[in-house]
Amino acid sequence: MSSVFLSPAGRAEFGATLRLAGPLAAANLLQMAIYGVDVIFVARLGATTLAAASLAVTIQGLLLWAQAGMIGAVSALIAEEKGRRRHAVREVRRSVRMGLWLAVLAGLVGMTICLGAGPLMRLTGQDPEISAHALHFLAIIALSTIPMNIAAVLRNFVAAVGRPMFATLINAAMIGVQALGNYMLVFGKWGAPEMGLTGSGVATVITSIVFVIAYAVAIHTDRNLRRYRIWGNLWRAEWDRFAALLRIGVPVAVTIIAEAGIFSAAAFMMGAISPLALASHTLALQIASLAFQIPFGIGQAVTIRVGYFYGSGDRVGAGLAGWTGIAIGGGFMLVTASAMLLFPRLLLSIYVDVDAAANAAMIALALQFMVVAAAFQIVDGTQAVAMGALRGLQDTQIPMLYALFGYWVPGFMTALMLGFHTPLQGIGIWIGLATGLLVVAVLLMIRWLRRERLGLLPG
Repeated sequence: MSSVFLSPAGRAEFGATLRLAGPLAAANLLQMAIYGVDVIFVARLGATTLAAASLAVTIQGLLLWAQAGMIGAVSALIAEEKGRRRHAVREVRRSVRMGLWLAVLAGLVGMTICLGAGPLMRLTGQDPEISAHALHFLAIIALSTIPMNIAAVLRNFVAAVGRPMFATLINAAMIGVQALGNYMLVFGKWGAPEMGLTGSGVATVITSIVFVIAYAVAIHTDRNLRRYRIWGNLWRAEWDRFAALLRIGVPVAVTIIAEAGIFSAAAFMMGAISPLALASHTLALQIASLAFQIPFGIGQAVTIRVGYFYGSGDRVGAGLAGWTGIAIGGGFMLVTASAMLLFPRLLLSIYVDVDAAANAAMIALALQFMVVAAAFQIVDGTQAVAMGALRGLQDTQIPMLYALFGYWVPGFMTALMLGFHTPLQGIGIWIGLATGLLVVAVLLMIRWLRRERLGLLPG
């Protein structure tokens, strides 16, 4: 295998994957920073307000993440079309058009769920005062759902046709837009009304609209992107293409909900152990989530690279693209795992004062969680990139079943047993998370290894 990577084709694929994955991973990190801007401003309004905002963002964030995964099927179809025919302008336009339709329809569903979240608040036993503020904030930020979905379609388009850097630059610019909107509307600066938490929600909606405008301007000003004329005949239905998006994308959305659900369940279990366990868990998970954005971006790039060879009927190229991405993702996560083991206090200091006496107990427990987090970094990165490679082959239904099984049977059950029936408690819950990730990674790698025998490769 190493000789393949060192061959001219291997070196070329390595460079192509890095050129595509780098901007996408950077865009993912910047997207997290955009969400972090709200926390910086809302935290100044008090603990109750911050808790309400966090609750609302958790609900909408999961919906946006799942819908973005479903919409990501656009990149797989575009890559296939580009691989099949180098100048597939019309086919790419059809995929983008139906992606925009899906963005709007899924956004309407997401908005409906956000507006009807009251029973969920009561069912999970949330504080009535916090719930009231959260529902008000959720009703505002729900308006950003459709623009954010449209921006996700455009992001997949520009990346799949060779302009991934636009996603990075636009996300970087949106951090400034979000910060400026919060500064003006939360605190009433520069002649704007002082709106508190409501102002932060309005700033989020404004940023989502500017997101779409920024992508539209970028597409219009770039000659290579402009030639696809993606805004043409927006009213024309392409039901076969729409069905293909659903066939590939819906299992991806379910997979994301399955993975996010197990981590949400872990938070509830930690809370049942103690507030200290939950705080330490949240802190360590922030570090792991930050590191995960890199293999997540690599997985997005691998979907495009494998999809390109899938469309062109190149079995060898598809295999090389997948293995290259898996090697890059595993290598990076090996670095992050080492950093978590060698410099855990330095990483935790990004979020909290590790030397403060008041934080000593929380830091001590978070350091224990970091050891387990380091252990599952490599399998987490492997499953993310392997999932991306299989999506490039438009294989998403069986991986969805793997995720549902792996996360919720061995993963959740191990966390439940070790967390509440052994002295391990919080450590046991993290071992359960690692178990779920390991099982899913192994199943996905076996499927990738057997891709030809299973008939996943092009004829």
